[in-house]
Amino acid sequence: MTEMVDILIIGAGPVGLTLHLALAAGGRKSLLLDRRPLQAQQDDPRALALSHGARQLLEQINSWPTRAATPIETIHVSQKDGFGRTLINHQEYDLPALGYVVRYRDLAGALAANLATDAVLSEAEILDIMPDDHGVTVSLRHAGQLHTIKTQLLVHAEGTPGDDPAVTVSDYEQHAVICEVTPTPGHNKRAWERFTPDGPLALLPLGDEYSIVFTLPPAKADAVMAMDDDTFIAALQQQFGQRMRFANPGKRSRFPLFLRLRDTLVKGSEVWIGNTAQTLHPVSGQGFNLGIRDAWQLSEILLKKGVDRSNLAAYAASRRLDRRASAFFTDQIVRTFSNDFGPLKLARGLGLLALDICPPARHFVAKRMIWGARAWP
Repeated sequence: MTEMVDILIIGAGPVGLTLHLALAAGGRKSLLLDRRPLQAQQDDPRALALSHGARQLLEQINSWPTRAATPIETIHVSQKDGFGRTLINHQEYDLPALGYVVRYRDLAGALAANLATDAVLSEAEILDIMPDDHGVTVSLRHAGQLHTIKTQLLVHAEGTPGDDPAVTVSDYEQHAVICEVTPTPGHNKRAWERFTPDGPLALLPLGDEYSIVFTLPPAKADAVMAMDDDTFIAALQQQFGQRMRFANPGKRSRFPLFLRLRDTLVKGSEVWIGNTAQTLHPVSGQGFNLGIRDAWQLSEILLKKGVDRSNLAAYAASRRLDRRASAFFTDQIVRTFSNDFGPLKLARGLGLLALDICPPARHFVAKRMIWGARAWP
């Protein structure tokens, strides 16, 4: 069986779904492929940090999970055992919130609720991808049957790539330990970014809890994963300080941290977006928001200029500043703050203090965290 489609999107996660729905809103059809059942995403409890800019885009396709989103009204940035701090407040930007914390399953559910019944071919095993001068042919197995799909444009949105010579990888030699804890007093819609010599510690308000991203060298992450709950809370408390108390830790998980950058976003009739194009360190929560902006920018170009491989160069050029700036920003934060070098600690403290007392500098950073390259003059 051979099927013809204009646009084929591999990956029905939030980034692929955003692209599909943005295209549909403009009258352009596409087909989603995914190796998993679509309902599998409803079992994913991970917390995502979304900027207000991402909310503005998702609202345009009626896919913002209002009831499931916990707003971040202030962000407190500081360093462990050092002076200097910066406080960013949503009121300075006349916004309801700087960002939001949403479970993956809730965002995926809000997006999937807008899908047509024939929009996704799930549990599809891709066997081969064959580009040619006219597009791409994809061979796959679905429901025990072999299928062939010919498409003018193939979009890769399947998530973090495996070994790929087209992807440059930098190992941060850090692991993120993830869990949820109950704070006392309550979080009051404040997020914390606490820099330590081991790596950043992020506290993201989620319902009445905090979603914790505890960044550590691999050996220390091994130890933290093996701790009982009381010992884990003590370790977390030691890294964060005594401004609040934590209790009731949930299940812990971990993953290694890398910077992955695809050398080129476009090749022939194929284009890469989201985590297949770049995977960033989770500090400042930029990676997922960058992927949403990838999907939106690609949809705008395809709707305006049409589905033609000659238009893909315009997409790659339009994403260059945003992805490079976001990757550089997160990379430099990690490398600058993840150490205990005295003179650098002093410089960091002075930098945080300068951001706090100099509104133009603080606004420059905050607006680019909220809107990405769209905030550049």
